[in-house]
Amino acid sequence: MNFLNRNKNTARGFTLIELLVVIAIISLLASVVLVNLNGARQKTRDVLRKSELRHLQSALEIYYSTYGSYPDTGGAWYSSEPGDEAGSNNGGDWIPGLAPDYIGELPTDPKGGESSIAYCNTEHSYKSAFLYISNGVNYKLLSNCAFESISASDAYENSDSYYDPVHSSWAWMVTNKPDLPPGGDCTFYDYESDYPVCW
Repeated sequence: MNFLNRNKNTARGFTLIELLVVIAIISLLASVVLVNLNGARQKTRDVLRKSELRHLQSALEIYYSTYGSYPDTGGAWYSSEPGDEAGSNNGGDWIPGLAPDYIGELPTDPKGGESSIAYCNTEHSYKSAFLYISNGVNYKLLSNCAFESISASDAYENSDSYYDPVHSSWAWMVTNKPDLPPGGDCTFYDYESDYPVCW
């Protein structure tokens, strides 16, 4: 009988130190998972930005086949974000006449708002946004101050088709002018502007 009672008395729970160690290990594992999840979210948003650029480019080409010109901005940059110093929002119609006939609705940047790129938010008040400019004959469409998982310079080194030699450190682009000068060596501009298109 004493033998059974002795075994009951020696069975005990976890000590406070053991519980704290287990909690610390679980916290460490959770933080590693969250950091990796955040990186995956950034990559997903970058993929979405490039997908939106291609989708808009297709809609612009269909528009061009109908009218014989691209939606004209009169030499001004239009931005998908209201209050963006880089361009006017044009009341939300930042690619005039494209929606709803050629695209359901004009997209906005998946994150939008303040950019995490230093050049965009310290030297300027550029937002994470899509920008568009056109003279009817040519156009340029940017994912401006928005990329998160890869820099534009990395895109250049990897021969990324979205690399923009003019805005090489803060924007991706698509254009109907594939012969942009390498390295941003612009010899002329289509528009006189603080934010020129260099073809």
